[in-house]
Amino acid sequence: MNGGHEHGHDEEAAENGCDCTPAAASDGADEPVDDSTDEPVDDSTDEPVDDGATYRASVPAMDCASCANKVERSVRTLQGVGSVDPRPATGTLVVTYDPDATTAEAIRGQVEGAGYDVADTETETFSVPSMDCPSCAGTVESALSRIEGVLDYDTRPASGRVVVTYDPGRATRGDVVAGIENAGYEVVEGEETTESVWRSRRALKTGVGAVLLLAGVVVEYLGVPNPTLTAVLGRTITLDWALYVLAAAAAGQAILRNGWYSAKARSLDIDFLMSAGVIGAVAVDLPFEAATLAVLFSVSELLERYSMDRARTSMSELMDLSPDTATVRRDGAEETVAVEDVAVGDRVVVRPGERIPVDGVVVEGTSAVDESPITGESVPVDATAGDEVYAGSIVEEGYLEVETTASAGESTLAKVIDLVEDAERDKSDRERFIDRFANYYTPAVVGLAVVTAVGPPLLLGAPLETWFTRGLTLLVVSCPCAFVISTPVSVVSGITSAARNGVLIKGGDRLEAMGEVDAIALDKTGTITTGDLGVTDVVALNGTSEDDVLRCAASLERRSEHPIGTAIVEHAEARGVEDREVAEFESITGEGVRADLDGVTHYAGKPALFEDLGFDLEHTHVEADGGLTVGDDIEPAACDHGTYLDLVNDVVPRLQAEGKTVVLVGTEDELEGVIAVADTVRPEAERTIARLRDRGIDRIVMLTGDNERTAQAIASQVGIDEVYADLLPEEKVEVVREMAERSEADADDARLPWNRGAGGVAMVGDGVNDAPALAAATVGVAMGAAGTDTAIETADVALMGDDLTRLPYLVALARRANRVIETNVWSSLGVKAVLAAGAPFGLVSVVHAVVIGDMGMSLAVTGNAMRLANVRPDDE
Repeated sequence: MNGGHEHGHDEEAAENGCDCTPAAASDGADEPVDDSTDEPVDDSTDEPVDDGATYRASVPAMDCASCANKVERSVRTLQGVGSVDPRPATGTLVVTYDPDATTAEAIRGQVEGAGYDVADTETETFSVPSMDCPSCAGTVESALSRIEGVLDYDTRPASGRVVVTYDPGRATRGDVVAGIENAGYEVVEGEETTESVWRSRRALKTGVGAVLLLAGVVVEYLGVPNPTLTAVLGRTITLDWALYVLAAAAAGQAILRNGWYSAKARSLDIDFLMSAGVIGAVAVDLPFEAATLAVLFSVSELLERYSMDRARTSMSELMDLSPDTATVRRDGAEETVAVEDVAVGDRVVVRPGERIPVDGVVVEGTSAVDESPITGESVPVDATAGDEVYAGSIVEEGYLEVETTASAGESTLAKVIDLVEDAERDKSDRERFIDRFANYYTPAVVGLAVVTAVGPPLLLGAPLETWFTRGLTLLVVSCPCAFVISTPVSVVSGITSAARNGVLIKGGDRLEAMGEVDAIALDKTGTITTGDLGVTDVVALNGTSEDDVLRCAASLERRSEHPIGTAIVEHAEARGVEDREVAEFESITGEGVRADLDGVTHYAGKPALFEDLGFDLEHTHVEADGGLTVGDDIEPAACDHGTYLDLVNDVVPRLQAEGKTVVLVGTEDELEGVIAVADTVRPEAERTIARLRDRGIDRIVMLTGDNERTAQAIASQVGIDEVYADLLPEEKVEVVREMAERSEADADDARLPWNRGAGGVAMVGDGVNDAPALAAATVGVAMGAAGTDTAIETADVALMGDDLTRLPYLVALARRANRVIETNVWSSLGVKAVLAAGAPFGLVSVVHAVVIGDMGMSLAVTGNAMRLANVRPDDE
């Protein structure tokens, strides 16, 4: 069962039998839909529906116009609904809506309220390796669109996959497979074959065609006897003519077959155009041109398939990281089972040199484990009992027994692979522009080709052979494959390369956005610092002891989820301090905690919390008799009632200047003590900040809920000069939004109108506590995401390892990817424009059009994209 909603409601959408996706790109299962040319409007307000989503459902009983009208009227009563498209011929309903105003569940309810059941759907991914260009994808889409029961489809030529959502009550898996294969593309079941493209039947036939073409050239131009073989319909058939036609037939067999499928699908794609060109050339007695076109185009297709296979290799290598089998200990005996059969709770045995097959926790043994396939970290980590390990990691030495915590399909590696495979789903702005451009480019150039081929001969009496050849050249130039494939192949290459280096980028739109970012906000705790907090100072006040202060603080903080609270609890446990009875616990957002300890209300939190409670923090007694000296460098002053400390002007500032966080503990009537907690700045933090500035990130900001002095102390150590401290979670969101607005405004002002970038801000945090701020940023980056489902699901980018040095690598990769994409797109368009301009004047031949415009540019953009695999973190 499947369907899906891109905003985290996949399971609900699956139950509802729909495919609910943001309307921002082309049709596809779980993929945004491009509404750029037809903006949905809320019928109840006549206002445009911004950031719309699309609901697709199978409604089998909606089989007439009356039924369709009834469903449409019911759905339109909902606030936020844009367009409603009931399709009674196929029993399908498509609705665009504003996800902030209504939901997919509400739309389903309206359909069922009108008396029509919504059928459940299934979504399945099919491997179609031969679908390696946008033209092929278009043919497959045309075939799928004619299958009753198919609700949605998403063709991904860069990875050779098709994702199809269908109603199992009206279509079967076999129907989908038959539809794809009837379009001329084989569906590969199970493991994809790795046979070289150069050993394929098409390669053999192309080789035969090339030999025949060469033989024809030798006969025609090198003085070899060229006898007349026969005459057909008044046409003399010579030896060279026969050789050329045989060459076209041998090399063009696949072209003509695919052209026939395209004609049946009414698809104006490259196969149809090349078939028309080959047949037309033979029909007007231009056998050499027909043979040349067939052979060169077949070579071009083989080279394109070869280059795409190389681009897909990095993805298949990622999939090969997880072993197919696992050794499981059951009932005291070991047995080897398929990794899919390993259940949660099973104990898996892993020996030296083997890959860990599943995510789990070590229950026995010790070993160095290479986690680079997941985190990108080259240095092995020591794993012992109680430590988490991940599928795909390698046990370098020793022996481990691992208790499985997730099935093979739910492992961290499996989720990474799934997200990388979906990289083509979320299209970037550049991809959408290219798709729209191609929709106009191909028909326009085909029209020009027809006019060029028949216009001058009919109107001016010009030679048919000359102008037909020029028109044929334009027909080849009309193929948009090179510039259409230029972006998705770059996206797949970049995202796969990032995944192999421990950085998970969740789509081409995020990759593009990261490349435009010019401001970065970093959370302090756990990002700039290690997050491994420890208690450094305990100052007892008003006659209490250090253990009393720790006992109160630990009891209060034990129910808190904040890292500072955890550090206090761990310190108290290490000193053997016992807890007190806790009741009425309450977390005071951004300030601290309160609870009743043995019936007395206590507080622990920031100094500001106790100022709000009315305490005079400038005069806090240490001990009534004045007999206590606190620490080596904090001396209490004498007063009439003993000794006191000035917390506001002395103790707290001094601790905060050392980068420590201060927590006060007390009741509503008496302050009991001060606890200082310190975090450790990451060793790589200062170098990372410097490298980000070298990469052109002009504004780097630190955000923290900690106090100003502590924040400034940490920031000065790492080279950050802009700090926002004492922030509540919602205030972090506001700062990030302000940064994004300013960044985008600066980007627009700084660049020429025809070359403006989007700008934007990246927020870097832990992906859990910082989730609202990450969501508010242009790109949200979660650190240490390995094994953390929430971080992987909520962030736009996840740094799988707890390594800040991956951030400059991410910026470098994203910016290089944008440059590669721009180079690919504009060079493809430039070459096509030059060839199209020269063809009508006879300056460009069919050979030039195929070798340069089609084969050459396809290889060039693919090769350029594959350079992204060479970007390494160590290169930064």
